[in-house]
Amino acid sequence: MKLIRYGTAGKEKPGLQIDDNTGIDASSFGEDYNESFFATDGLARLEEWFSENRQTANRFDLSSVRLGPPICRPSKMICIGLNYRKHAIEAGLEIPKEPVIFLKSTSAIVGPNDNLTIPRNSQKTDYEVELVIVIGKRASYIDKENALNYVAGYMLHNDYSEREFQLERGGQWTKGKGCDTFAPLGPFLATRDELPNTENLRIWQKVNGKLMQDGHIGDMIFDVPTIVSYVSQFMTMLPGDIISTGTPHGGGIGLNPPVYIKPGDIMELGIDGLGVSRQQAVAYS
Repeated sequence: MKLIRYGTAGKEKPGLQIDDNTGIDASSFGEDYNESFFATDGLARLEEWFSENRQTANRFDLSSVRLGPPICRPSKMICIGLNYRKHAIEAGLEIPKEPVIFLKSTSAIVGPNDNLTIPRNSQKTDYEVELVIVIGKRASYIDKENALNYVAGYMLHNDYSEREFQLERGGQWTKGKGCDTFAPLGPFLATRDELPNTENLRIWQKVNGKLMQDGHIGDMIFDVPTIVSYVSQFMTMLPGDIISTGTPHGGGIGLNPPVYIKPGDIMELGIDGLGVSRQQAVAYS
């Protein structure tokens, strides 16, 4: 299944994407896609509802609605830094021997095609296309061999970063990662059965039509099972929590000279099987 949420920001309705152009309203299912939904076997219940209602549920053209983030605000947004060798090199940082973990504020989460707001006083806002893992059940101290059983599915994410805030303002990456609108998610959550093997998926990003990032998920230093197991050694992940898994090379910070986002710029990004999103940058007002 491909889970979507649509409508006015903060008042999104649950839905499902049934093809590239069409969605159906899942309001009569009676639940949003939140922690409680995932914790109570919601995906299986939703699949049963879908099989019973797919012919009668209200259909709509996806281009006619605003898409929100595919899940309701999770308890945690966990990120893995420097998980592609070439990206670590372009950033001038050491290739990690263990996954680098940081948290991103959940208030940064927006819909996949919402505007990117460049923060006040920002000079170095950058882009990073990433694969997001959605946790399906409570996970603590789990083995790598069993890790995929805790994964509900995957999403597309642009992990926007303000590099001055992140690297030049007294330490801690979080201050450059958690700005409002810095976490557009979606267009949909693809359940794990939709993408049984993530390693061969292409991951890419264009800025103003120019291809800037182009890689494969298999290029990650630490793969999905390793990441899920590793994070679970340090914190309990709750149903609906998300892990963003790092970005390939080609970010603005790695260019010579670096090139950062300015108002009017358009970012388009995608991962095979996870759709495409588009954000336009606007100045803070």
